[in-house]
Amino acid sequence: MQLPDFDIATFLRDYWQKKPLLIRNPWAGWHNPLEPDELAGLACEDDIEARLIVQGRRKWTVEHGPFSPSRFDRLGKQPWTLLVQAVDHHVPDVAALLEPFRFIPNWRVDDVMVSYATDEGGVGPHFDQYDVFLIQGLGKRRWQLGPLCDSTTKLLPHDDLRLLADFEATDEWILEPGDILYVPPRIAHNGTAVGDDCMTYSVGFRSPSRSELIAHWCDHLLDRMQDEDRYEDRYSGADFSAQSNPGEISAGAIAGLHEMISAKMLDREVFARWFGQYNSTPKYPDADWRPDSPPLREDIRASLAASVPLRRNPASRFSFIRQRSSSLLLFVDGDCFECDRETVALAEQLCALDCITVDPGFGGSDMALTLIERLLAQGSIAFEPEER
Repeated sequence: MQLPDFDIATFLRDYWQKKPLLIRNPWAGWHNPLEPDELAGLACEDDIEARLIVQGRRKWTVEHGPFSPSRFDRLGKQPWTLLVQAVDHHVPDVAALLEPFRFIPNWRVDDVMVSYATDEGGVGPHFDQYDVFLIQGLGKRRWQLGPLCDSTTKLLPHDDLRLLADFEATDEWILEPGDILYVPPRIAHNGTAVGDDCMTYSVGFRSPSRSELIAHWCDHLLDRMQDEDRYEDRYSGADFSAQSNPGEISAGAIAGLHEMISAKMLDREVFARWFGQYNSTPKYPDADWRPDSPPLREDIRASLAASVPLRRNPASRFSFIRQRSSSLLLFVDGDCFECDRETVALAEQLCALDCITVDPGFGGSDMALTLIERLLAQGSIAFEPEER
């Protein structure tokens, strides 16, 4: 599933994180990948994040799932919207919606959120801190876009929604099935269903904040520091001697103290390994995707010999960082795998494609078998089941 006649280079140069872009249905035959009843069913499951937003005359109310099936029968005529996060983790046809946007690196992908709304339903005018492609799946939705927002933009008081206090639309479009609207970070926007049975697929991309990176990086470093790692006067760069004024903090002492911090904080190799693991941590770390029984090496060899495809778990996050030599660090679901020689090509394939047929020759490589075995054991990949 690709975007035919879509100029990626032009988009990245002129639109990505700069300005919105409307793409009228680029596919010859659009097919909505999920029925409304199926979405409602997901919202009733314990391990799936879902919200129900109901618009009253004077206020918006937000309920958090899981919901009972009867809840949807009692909603009445008020406009309402159901939002379900990470539907791509559970529905392969929804996960396929990520494919047209693979020109954006894996490490930036968040998830595919799916919304269902009745006539006039929406979540109100707001802005997000991430890039999003809004794909109209079913019905129609009116999108209004406004100015660029920031932390000083005035919001209405609400515990669960970030509603803009003042919203003035500068652009407006009605999207029909298959249409796509790209919205950059911090652009004010407001989507409203035009008629019932309105479904929208939001393909979102993460963008870590500076404060988030600093906080988690520092926590990582602090966990690994020893109490005896302390300042010593030799760090000042000169022989320690008496000062003319004991109240002075000398330039040498400041330089030594600063070096103590910067030497750890600015270690690029350590930071790269930490970020790969941190960034690849699953969106829902508590979810257990492990198989019922651990994989057996002889079964792995047999599957490879039979050219059984390996498929990535849609809930898993794969990325890699190249090393100075012909090796790389593979990051999968918060774990780091050091890859060398033949496992480099295998790691690259796993990161590039959702489903691969591994060269049967890897069955003779202990390194490759070990990597596949570990990824199978943690549920990050699985052999495709045989067709019955």
